[in-house]
Amino acid sequence: MIFDFACEQISSFWDRLLGAIGEAAGNVIGSIVEAVRTTFEGDPETRRRVSFSVAIIALSAKMAKADGVVSNAEVEAFRKIFEFPPEEARNVARLYNLARQDVAGFETYAKNLANMCRTCDQFCPVLEDIIDALFHIAKADGLVHEKELAFLSRIAEIFSISEERFAMITERHIHVDGDPYGVLGVQPSDDFATIRKKYRALAAEHHPDRLHARGIPTEFHSVANHRMAKFNAAYSAIEKARRAA
Repeated sequence: MIFDFACEQISSFWDRLLGAIGEAAGNVIGSIVEAVRTTFEGDPETRRRVSFSVAIIALSAKMAKADGVVSNAEVEAFRKIFEFPPEEARNVARLYNLARQDVAGFETYAKNLANMCRTCDQFCPVLEDIIDALFHIAKADGLVHEKELAFLSRIAEIFSISEERFAMITERHIHVDGDPYGVLGVQPSDDFATIRKKYRALAAEHHPDRLHARGIPTEFHSVANHRMAKFNAAYSAIEKARRAA
């Protein structure tokens, strides 16, 4: 798969990459980007996989830093969502720690991800999977800070995720129960047939079984399961309320 962090063909890329970066004194972003380009020059597919992994790690670290403090809960959430071979933990941690020094350069990583995932100028659902994963990290310490929300909103903008779509994503993460209509992106004034149609479309688009077809690593499955649970709960709540009315 394109985005398989544990692919055997690049199992040693962390050592090669971090060795090329060195201590990355000065321009950390430039050092990492240049290291990916030169270390895997002549191997475009591996370079693509490495670039994706590096961008995900860096965005996760910088998002956690957005509110000024990287909590242990946020680091643990990153580890749960983005698994990697145990033997590479030290190298991944080193890259994560380099990236979390500040939020500078996060837009560069977001643009790289958007360019890698988008084809024919069409929106790629992988990008929404990434936003969902970053939300899980942001709320790991019990609160999505307004600076984290602004950070995520900017990434969604770079990913060409519409304001309406981002509002749906935000609703299912910010509030414990969430507004069921907001979660599904429908209005209370909509008839139930319209709501059912929207729910079924969302369920088909975001079913966890479709992750494999997207080339998404298994680490995203918990994110997809959470998303489907929110859709199901929202639809059930609306259905129950309509029947009681």
